[in-house]
Amino acid sequence: MKVLRVLALILIGAHLAVADDPFAESNSLLNTAAQHHESATAVPQTLAELQELAMRNNPEIRIAVRHLSVAESRVTGAGALDDPVFMYRDWGTPLQKPWDLNYAQNMFMYSQALPGHGKRGLRTDIAGREVEVAEAELEAVRRDANARVSRAFYDLLRNNDELRIHDEQVALARQALETARIKYTVGRVPQQDVLKAQVALTRLVEHLNMLGENGELARATLNSLIGHDPAQPLEVVGQYSLPTRLPSLADLEKVAIESRPELAAYTKAIEQSEAKTKLAQKSYTPDYTISAGYMLQPTGATYRNNYMVEFSLNLPWLNRRKHDAEISEAQAATLEQRAEYDSQRVLVFLQIQEALVKARTAYRNLSLYRNTLKPQAEATLQAAATAYKNDRTDFLNLLDSQNVALDVESSYFKSAAEFETRLADLERAVGAPIPRGMEEQTAVPEVGNEIQ
Repeated sequence: MKVLRVLALILIGAHLAVADDPFAESNSLLNTAAQHHESATAVPQTLAELQELAMRNNPEIRIAVRHLSVAESRVTGAGALDDPVFMYRDWGTPLQKPWDLNYAQNMFMYSQALPGHGKRGLRTDIAGREVEVAEAELEAVRRDANARVSRAFYDLLRNNDELRIHDEQVALARQALETARIKYTVGRVPQQDVLKAQVALTRLVEHLNMLGENGELARATLNSLIGHDPAQPLEVVGQYSLPTRLPSLADLEKVAIESRPELAAYTKAIEQSEAKTKLAQKSYTPDYTISAGYMLQPTGATYRNNYMVEFSLNLPWLNRRKHDAEISEAQAATLEQRAEYDSQRVLVFLQIQEALVKARTAYRNLSLYRNTLKPQAEATLQAAATAYKNDRTDFLNLLDSQNVALDVESSYFKSAAEFETRLADLERAVGAPIPRGMEEQTAVPEVGNEIQ
């Protein structure tokens, strides 16, 4: 009986010791903050590899390719002649003997319609312009897909970098918590600091949840752009690169006039409308029909076997009201296309201006984080860690320095990804790549080893 009482007291004491341990919840939060898993089945892919996959598998590009194929298939038949016509005519058969064709004239006729001079060539030219418009539209879809892949790629790359920084912050928090545990045991740290540590660890858990959500969304977007299942595992690898300088607005506008696919599409549409106007003006050129045939005369005729030739043409001059309206409509359509080109040109220049302003702002922010804020935050964290180790500051100050370092590191990668995104938008607005100086991403400092 005494043995049972002793065992019960031991169990009760152990339970109370665990219940009174202020670091139990902190340890649980640390384990939760460190729980994220990388894809073990996906091979990391570069931006160039993903863009190549998008060129082959993107659904929107496939639709544009099919549209181009349809336009190309129309070219061959656009200038072709109409089908020839064969005619048989039974003429003069007596009603008393409708079955006796020997008393009738039997005619066999072959006819071919011939459009006026130049019309077939213009129709072929119009169909060819339609192919050029479809090619420009396909190129626009490809450029847009490239830009979207680039944005999603750098979102996922930034997410991976933030996860790495998060792991370093968890390691730092684990070491700081162990130091606090030792000091709490000897009475050098109040319980209030332990509670504040738990709040900071909860923020790390919240940060991990946010990173997980952003990573899944970026991964799903990238998968859909390359034609894969949005839930398929996908990992990326790459670096951020900076151009030596951003081109001027005037230089970008000159490049856009030559390279922007939408402007090229409107240019080809204008040329197509001009060809349609010429074709409408050709409506005053008569169309011809020639026919040739064989005629079998009734029995008893002097010459039973005969041939016949027929020639006919339309008279468009007698229908000026119709043809003048067709010409006016074609001319108005050409003017409309020119106005749409001018409107698109202004819109392109506006997109370039907006993208350039945002790219310059992102570049300045990135330079600020890389050259100023990051070194300041790292120095502050190192100083706080040293001071806490030597009992010259409290645990709260150390946690504040840790949070500042976390925010600055995350903001640095956000600004790097933001700049790459803005650069992709600028390239999309211009319609051509922006030359880069390829300044490689600086190595991320290991802040987790500051506290030993």
